[in-house]
Amino acid sequence: MSSPAEIQEKISAARREADGLKDKIRAAKDQTADTSLRAMANDTPPLPRLTLKQRRTLKGHLAKVYALHWSADKRHLVSASQDGKLIVWDAWTSNKVHAIPLRSSWVMTCAYSPSGALVACGGLDNICSIYNLRGGGPGQPGGGQAKVARELSAHSGYISCCRFISDRQIITSSGDMTCMLWDIEQGIRTMEFSDHTGDVMSLSLAPNANLFVSGACDATAKVWDIRTGKAVQTFTGHESDINAVQFFPNGDAFATGSDDATCKLFDLRADRELNTYQHDSILCGITSVAFSVSGRVLFAGYDDYNVNVWDTLKGERVGVISGHENRVSCMGVSGDGMGLATGSWDTLLKIWS
Repeated sequence: MSSPAEIQEKISAARREADGLKDKIRAAKDQTADTSLRAMANDTPPLPRLTLKQRRTLKGHLAKVYALHWSADKRHLVSASQDGKLIVWDAWTSNKVHAIPLRSSWVMTCAYSPSGALVACGGLDNICSIYNLRGGGPGQPGGGQAKVARELSAHSGYISCCRFISDRQIITSSGDMTCMLWDIEQGIRTMEFSDHTGDVMSLSLAPNANLFVSGACDATAKVWDIRTGKAVQTFTGHESDINAVQFFPNGDAFATGSDDATCKLFDLRADRELNTYQHDSILCGITSVAFSVSGRVLFAGYDDYNVNVWDTLKGERVGVISGHENRVSCMGVSGDGMGLATGSWDTLLKIWS
């Protein structure tokens, strides 16, 4: 048997070897990085100043709005507030289609299923609750109260984010440092994704549905393969918690928003950071990020009540959207790119275009 001292020596030798290999990988990656995104974008004509007008104000929540998510029909969206309600809105008319009372008012996330039949939410109750919107009586598909279809319970920490893959599958991220894949029909967890060393705050599904990215309080973003349950890439660079992640529309890159007052763009193919979005005047954290449909514009919501609009390629700020009277907590671009929805601690949701 080796003595404890010899084992310690072996461990530290292995650590030194691992660090050496990491440095070699870093050097090899730096050699392939022959240019930067900003350098390549030099010849691209700059974007004009973007001024979005407020088109709708969705009033109805009585407390801070924490989350919103657009439906795939590009018209409806669901919002979650700490007044204990999920509200489904018609963004065209500003009408409420459903108001669902929640068992726990400490809600942190909500999601719309691709078919539009289900919505989900989760929060400090550690449960992801699925509601069926088509639970009305005969002949009135929208009528009646939306019912709880499933309560998914296995996380040992709060539910920070949830996203439907389909009406049968949903992925959740949690303060217990894991993400989970669920079978909704059976109400069971089918896979667990654990590699983060801090609370997972956000997740975003790739367009191809086999990958998703998560952002966490360990200041890293990880790309996961849903088929294997393994983290295939880890991206570092932020100096504080990552609060929000969002895939680029083509699925080859993703954006992050952090408490370190910066947003970053990471590329899966180059396996590195491509751009950082920051300004000397911005000192507060980012709560939420969203891309325009083309990906040329990155919207980011901040603790200082504003939304900053960034040119994804050039890294320049091309606009500021102000109109909320408290922290912007969530945002989303509709599927056709025609509207940006923002939700805030001022209890309001606003639609901009």
